[in-house]
Amino acid sequence: MRETSAGPRFWQALDELLATHELVIDRPKGAAHPRYRELIYPLDYGYLAGTTASDGGGIDVWVGSDVGAGIVGIVATVDLKKRDAEIKILLGCTESEIAQVLAVHNDRSMAGVLVRRE
Repeated sequence: MRETSAGPRFWQALDELLATHELVIDRPKGAAHPRYRELIYPLDYGYLAGTTASDGGGIDVWVGSDVGAGIVGIVATVDLKKRDAEIKILLGCTESEIAQVLAVHNDRSMAGVLVRRE
Protein backbone atom coordinates (compact mmCIF):
# COMPACT_ATOMS: atom_id res chain seq x y z
CA MET A 1 0.00 0.00 0.00
CA ARG A 2 1.37 3.40 -0.94
CA GLU A 3 1.10 6.41 1.33
CA THR A 4 -0.11 9.64 -0.25
CA SER A 5 -0.28 13.19 1.02
CA ALA A 6 -3.50 15.14 1.31
CA GLY A 7 -4.06 17.05 -1.90
CA PRO A 8 -4.90 20.73 -2.28
CA ARG A 9 -8.61 20.04 -2.81
CA PHE A 10 -8.89 18.48 0.66
CA TRP A 11 -7.48 21.61 2.32
CA GLN A 12 -9.59 23.91 0.12
CA ALA A 13 -12.71 22.00 1.17
CA LEU A 14 -11.81 22.38 4.87
CA ASP A 15 -11.11 26.09 4.32
CA GLU A 16 -14.56 26.43 2.77
CA LEU A 17 -16.25 24.68 5.71
CA LEU A 18 -14.40 26.95 8.13
CA ALA A 19 -15.35 30.07 6.16
CA THR A 20 -19.03 29.17 5.88
CA HIS A 21 -19.80 27.74 9.32
CA GLU A 22 -19.72 29.32 12.76
CA LEU A 23 -16.85 28.18 14.99
CA VAL A 24 -18.28 27.47 18.44
CA ILE A 25 -15.80 27.17 21.33
CA ASP A 26 -17.54 25.02 23.90
CA ARG A 27 -14.43 23.97 25.83
CA PRO A 28 -12.11 26.92 26.43
CA LYS A 29 -8.42 26.54 27.18
CA GLY A 30 -7.98 25.41 30.79
CA ALA A 31 -11.46 23.85 31.07
CA ALA A 32 -11.91 20.29 32.33
CA HIS A 33 -13.56 17.66 30.16
CA PRO A 34 -17.19 17.21 31.29
CA ARG A 35 -16.86 13.44 31.89
CA TYR A 36 -13.10 12.98 32.38
CA ARG A 37 -12.34 15.76 34.85
CA GLU A 38 -8.60 14.99 34.87
CA LEU A 39 -8.39 16.03 31.20
CA ILE A 40 -7.71 19.77 31.01
CA TYR A 41 -7.98 21.32 27.55
CA PRO A 42 -4.59 22.83 26.60
CA LEU A 43 -6.17 25.00 23.87
CA ASP A 44 -9.60 26.28 22.95
CA TYR A 45 -11.65 23.39 21.55
CA GLY A 46 -14.90 23.52 19.71
CA TYR A 47 -16.73 22.59 16.55
CA LEU A 48 -18.12 23.95 13.30
CA ALA A 49 -21.86 24.50 13.75
CA GLY A 50 -23.98 22.98 11.01
CA THR A 51 -21.45 20.28 10.13
CA THR A 52 -21.46 16.61 11.06
CA ALA A 53 -18.61 14.35 12.17
CA SER A 54 -18.73 10.58 12.63
CA ASP A 55 -19.83 10.96 16.27
CA GLY A 56 -22.90 12.94 15.20
CA GLY A 57 -21.60 16.27 16.49
CA GLY A 58 -19.99 19.07 14.52
CA ILE A 59 -16.51 18.77 13.05
CA ASP A 60 -14.07 19.35 15.92
CA VAL A 61 -11.55 22.20 15.89
CA TRP A 62 -8.52 22.92 18.07
CA VAL A 63 -7.74 26.66 18.05
CA GLY A 64 -4.15 27.76 18.64
CA SER A 65 -2.52 31.12 19.25
CA ASP A 66 -1.18 31.80 15.74
CA VAL A 67 -4.06 34.01 14.60
CA GLY A 68 -4.16 34.27 10.83
CA ALA A 69 -2.26 31.03 10.17
CA GLY A 70 -5.43 29.26 9.06
CA ILE A 71 -5.74 25.50 9.03
CA VAL A 72 -2.28 24.02 9.60
CA GLY A 73 -3.31 20.37 9.63
CA ILE A 74 -5.64 17.78 11.07
CA VAL A 75 -5.35 15.04 13.63
CA ALA A 76 -6.99 11.79 12.55
CA THR A 77 -8.15 9.99 15.70
CA VAL A 78 -9.37 6.57 16.76
CA ASP A 79 -11.11 6.16 20.11
CA LEU A 80 -11.41 2.51 21.10
CA LYS A 81 -13.70 3.31 24.03
CA LYS A 82 -16.20 5.16 21.83
CA ARG A 83 -15.46 2.86 18.87
CA ASP A 84 -15.16 5.75 16.46
CA ALA A 85 -12.71 7.57 14.24
CA GLU A 86 -12.80 11.20 13.16
CA ILE A 87 -10.71 14.24 12.33
CA LYS A 88 -9.86 17.30 14.42
CA ILE A 89 -8.98 20.49 12.54
CA LEU A 90 -5.90 22.35 13.77
CA LEU A 91 -6.54 26.07 13.33
CA GLY A 92 -3.63 28.43 13.91
CA CYS A 93 -1.69 25.95 16.02
CA THR A 94 2.03 26.40 16.66
CA GLU A 95 4.44 23.45 16.84
CA SER A 96 4.22 23.33 20.64
CA GLU A 97 0.42 23.50 20.51
CA ILE A 98 0.33 20.66 17.98
CA ALA A 99 2.44 18.59 20.38
CA GLN A 100 -0.06 19.30 23.18
CA VAL A 101 -3.00 18.23 20.99
CA LEU A 102 -1.20 15.03 19.98
CA ALA A 103 -0.58 14.26 23.66
CA VAL A 104 -4.33 14.54 24.34
CA HIS A 105 -5.19 12.25 21.43
CA ASN A 106 -2.57 9.62 22.24
CA ASP A 107 -3.68 8.84 25.78
CA ARG A 108 -5.97 6.26 27.36
CA SER A 109 -8.08 4.55 24.68
CA MET A 110 -7.26 7.14 22.00
CA ALA A 111 -4.72 7.19 19.18
CA GLY A 112 -4.09 10.11 16.86
CA VAL A 113 -1.88 10.90 13.91
CA LEU A 114 -0.97 14.33 12.53
CA VAL A 115 -1.52 15.22 8.87
CA ARG A 116 0.22 18.51 8.12
CA ARG A 117 -0.97 20.93 5.51
CA GLU A 118 1.66 21.20 2.81
